[in-house]
Amino acid sequence: MTQKHCILIGAPVDSGKRRRGCLMGPDALRTAGLAESLNELGHTTTDMGNLAPEPVNTPAPGEQLYAWEETIGWTRTLSQATQRAMTDGVPILLGGDHSLSAGSVHGAAEYAASINRPQFVLWLDAHSDFHTPHSTSSGNLHGTPVGYFAGRPGFEGFPAVTHPVPEENICIIGLRSVDAAERDALQATRIHRHDMREIDEHGILRPLTAFLEKVIAANGMLHVSLDVDFLDPSVAPAVGTTVPGGTTVREAHLVMEMLHDSGLMTSLDLVELNPFLDERGRTASLLVDLAASAFGRRIFDRPTHRY
Repeated sequence: MTQKHCILIGAPVDSGKRRRGCLMGPDALRTAGLAESLNELGHTTTDMGNLAPEPVNTPAPGEQLYAWEETIGWTRTLSQATQRAMTDGVPILLGGDHSLSAGSVHGAAEYAASINRPQFVLWLDAHSDFHTPHSTSSGNLHGTPVGYFAGRPGFEGFPAVTHPVPEENICIIGLRSVDAAERDALQATRIHRHDMREIDEHGILRPLTAFLEKVIAANGMLHVSLDVDFLDPSVAPAVGTTVPGGTTVREAHLVMEMLHDSGLMTSLDLVELNPFLDERGRTASLLVDLAASAFGRRIFDRPTHRY
């Protein structure tokens, strides 16, 4: 197994929605033993601690938009931190709500462009998060990061998306809660999208394998964003956006194991963990176990392959 240097970046982002609690996520992941699990696998870790958003004074374009300036500040901070970390290893963003991925993917895409490689994104989530500030009815910006880094308009004041992730380089798996505005917008794109009915009918291996093959063919860099609600709430209750019918523990581990076998993942988000809603740390522990699978934990050694 190839040893990696994992750079833990605490992103206690709680500005992307009105329900509080995700700011405790980074420390819950640390308490659940993330660094120790990675070290046991032979990797090295550096913990950058918990970051803070850059001060911003940019009025929101709509009154309904929640914590607009704070989310811009987080996007700037996390983009810069991710881009710096990628020069030294594999950044792991410890969230924090999913609005943090606006910054992490922006930074990853900037780094990929600097070394002339295409950026790909695997979005593991019950939601598509493809809104813009003008299409969201809730005003919660954790529903907009895919729209942002794909280059949709309306993000005035956010860092300019000079290197948007091409639609065909984005794959969303686990969908089961998409509103009408997002559905109509997504259906007009080339984004690969796989809902839970498709997973039920054909399994999770087929769409993931097809996407990983595209990343390999393009010599791409792969950012993986894992939302707690990718999992069924019966096994991962610590999330404020519970949607029944999510993936099983085994399906989620299979995804992570396949990512490790492919050797393609270059950055990772662990997001939407709200310890206030957890049961004796079970969700935090599960996220740590999934991250360990992505970095090589297995029962038996087996030949690895690039899909």
